[in-house]
Amino acid sequence: MDKSSDNILRTILPYTEIVEQRELKMALELAYIAPRIGGVLISGQRGTAKSTTVRAFASMMYDKLPVTIPINATEDRVVGGWKIYKLMEESKLEKQAGLIEEADGSMLYIDEVNLLDDHIINILLDVTSTGKLIIQREGRQDGRDVHMILVGTMNPEEGNLRPQLLDRFGLMVQITSLTGRDTRRDILKTVLAFDRALLEEEQNGTSRYLENAHKNAQDYKAFLKEARDRLPQVTIPEEIIDICAMLTEKLEVVGHRADYLLAVAAQAHAARERHMTTTREDVLKVAELVLRHRIANSDQLDSAAWNEEHRKSIVEIVGQVEHIEHASK
Repeated sequence: MDKSSDNILRTILPYTEIVEQRELKMALELAYIAPRIGGVLISGQRGTAKSTTVRAFASMMYDKLPVTIPINATEDRVVGGWKIYKLMEESKLEKQAGLIEEADGSMLYIDEVNLLDDHIINILLDVTSTGKLIIQREGRQDGRDVHMILVGTMNPEEGNLRPQLLDRFGLMVQITSLTGRDTRRDILKTVLAFDRALLEEEQNGTSRYLENAHKNAQDYKAFLKEARDRLPQVTIPEEIIDICAMLTEKLEVVGHRADYLLAVAAQAHAARERHMTTTREDVLKVAELVLRHRIANSDQLDSAAWNEEHRKSIVEIVGQVEHIEHASK
């Protein structure tokens, strides 16, 4: 990493210093631990630290900012292709990498994903779920492996996503403004302390606050890497498979993608907790992230679509499975 890039990263609030945002952090971390989860969709009003948290996570895990897809991006810019001027001037076929390839091994980020062309979103989600990028140009086909985390943020006041696209995102986070006085006070204190530390580092060449914050971030990065390495050894018992199937059935979820994602996200949560077996508690922790945008008549424009009744149903269903198991023994 060059010095200019390092200077830019140091102006980003370290991930471990971000106040609250527990659900958003969980979603990003699970998607890192288990890339099979696919994309993360973050819905919330402006000024709720969506982009701040995403950039902080990417900076911590990949030592660089996420590759960003502009709203007006063309398919050629996104997937790449051939350098046309080389073909026209020298009759040579030379590959032109797109934004997807630039994000290989890191994060691809779409701000205001609901305003991006549906065709482009479909391409991105396909690559995220399969790990394969296929480019077809001028009668030629080229394929390559690409592994990345896809994160999309959106303000629901500015438009919607079609249900078919919603379902393709592995996890969804609904962010609302933190209205409690104590929490708002903690956020303000953190931001002011960070500003003060940046000024101190600029004037004195060092800052104890920043040194400690970046050390904490590196320690947490190591923790998440260990969880990712642990994932293949974490088992998913039959009882967890039963729970996943029962949850999606009772909540009338369409299709089978949610069943799979419940199991994988729960497994990733177990790995994060340093457990070697996926438990009912792991399912409870991830269920809302997986199911929120997949329930009947769900709509991210309506924050009440997923409500306390759904949460109660999940707890009751998991408890029911436990009761059935005990009764059968």
